Amino acid sequence: MHIIIKSAVLVISSMFLVACDNTKNISENTFPKDLTLCQFSTGECYKNVADISVGLMIDPVHTPSEKPLNITLKSTQAITNISMRIEGRDMFMGVIPVSLSSVTDNESQGTLIFGSCSSNYMVWRAFVTFDYQNQQRTLMYDFLADNPNP
Repeated sequence: MHIIIKSAVLVISSMFLVACDNTKNISENTFPKDLTLCQFSTGECYKNVADISVGLMIDPVHTPSEKPLNITLKSTQAITNISMRIEGRDMFMGVIPVSLSSVTDNESQGTLIFGSCSSNYMVWRAFVTFDYQNQQRTLMYDFLADNPNP
């Protein structure tokens, strides 16, 4: 009887070891590149409004969760009253304001930290609002957190 119990425990334990196949987990966590999202590894992500182009750059380019990220905004024309916030695109993760400081009339910088998501696929949306030609303008940039394809 004692040998049967030991054998059953060994068989059940072996099943748990087989379930922890690391190769399978890695392939399931690799997502295809969504070309609609900003790919910071290729440089700034540009959006246009009126006759102005505004580029967003986040460093590190794989945009890790729960780590400080350096934000740079560059515009082709001088802009004023710049504000930025980050929100989850597909799920509510709160509203995260980003404090930006002007470096020049065409460049602003700041830092950001956002939380992690248990789904392993979290798309964030950056809302950038500014004044240009006496009108308020808003641009949106979507990017993947913890990007496995930087």
